Amino acid sequence: MFENREEAGRRFVERLIRYRSDPTAIILALSRGGVAVGYQLSRGLQLPLDVFIARKLGAPDNPEYALGAVGETGTIYLNPDALAVYNLSGDDMEGLAQAQQREVARRQDLYRQGRRLPTLTDRIVILVDDGIATGSTFFAAIQSIRYLKPGRLIGAIPVGPVETIREARTQVDELVVLATPDPFWAVGNHYVDFAQIKDADVVEYLKLAEEAMRERSQSSV
Repeated sequence: MFENREEAGRRFVERLIRYRSDPTAIILALSRGGVAVGYQLSRGLQLPLDVFIARKLGAPDNPEYALGAVGETGTIYLNPDALAVYNLSGDDMEGLAQAQQREVARRQDLYRQGRRLPTLTDRIVILVDDGIATGSTFFAAIQSIRYLKPGRLIGAIPVGPVETIREARTQVDELVVLATPDPFWAVGNHYVDFAQIKDADVVEYLKLAEEAMRERSQSSV
């Protein structure tokens, strides 16, 4: 059980300490909840933090149930187990994807404020979230980031079900997980405080992380 997302981020620091101050490394946090985790990890490892945007494709009758997800480079991940339950047409899936792609674009504009996603080619990328259930958004992000040819892709997940974690391990070069409770009900059940992270919070976390990196750079001159 984690007190909050920030505690989860601090607990990752020791597990990933070998990447501290590595000039080739960057932390990408899935919005919104992963950014709170990523901020504390950024502080502890003295690494730059940016956001990575992936959006769940929710089922028509249950938006919380992920049929898949779309990443910000346009990559779409489809959950085969979910698609076996829902007999949706190609047009149905395209409509769901387009709606989430519009939300991805909105968040890109708001969170990055004109900045582009940093170059990831040959870099060490630490992909952070606040937890996974079906893993759809995490898997979509992995596929999107792989397209950008990082040198090494590391996943950092505070909590998730055993089966999803097992699948996640096959998709990254290294996966750091803090807890795999069984039975697993929902990510939020494993936090005392799982308050919603708002857009303004994401912007503030990114701003604070950038300021901390700038201060460290100036102090080292």
